[in-house]
Amino acid sequence: MDNPTEFDSQARSNQLEFLAEKVLTLAKTAEGNPLEILAVLRILEQLHQDIRESFFQQSLPDNRQKLYHLLREIESKGGWPYIPRSSLNSVMENLQKEFPELMQE
Repeated sequence: MDNPTEFDSQARSNQLEFLAEKVLTLAKTAEGNPLEILAVLRILEQLHQDIRESFFQQSLPDNRQKLYHLLREIESKGGWPYIPRSSLNSVMENLQKEFPELMQE
C-alpha cells in the first residue's frame, strides 16, 4: 500500500465491514421478533436515503469525463445500490403460505 488513497480506501472498507457485521449481529439478536427486525430495516432504508440525498448527489461529477468514469465504476462493481421494499401484498401472500389457518374467514 504505497498509495495513501489505497490506504484510505482499505481503511474505509474495513470500517464498512465492521459496520455490516454490527448490523447483522443486531438483526440476529432480534431473530424471531419481526418488529425489531423491521426497525433495523427502516433505519437502513433511511440511512440509504439520507446518504444518497445529502452526500452522494452533492459529490456527483461536474464534467462528462468524470461522469463517464463514475458510470463505468458503477457498472463494473454491480450497479446502483437499491434497497427494495416488500409490498404488503407479498407479506400477506407469504403469511398465507406459512399459516393458511390464519387466513381463513
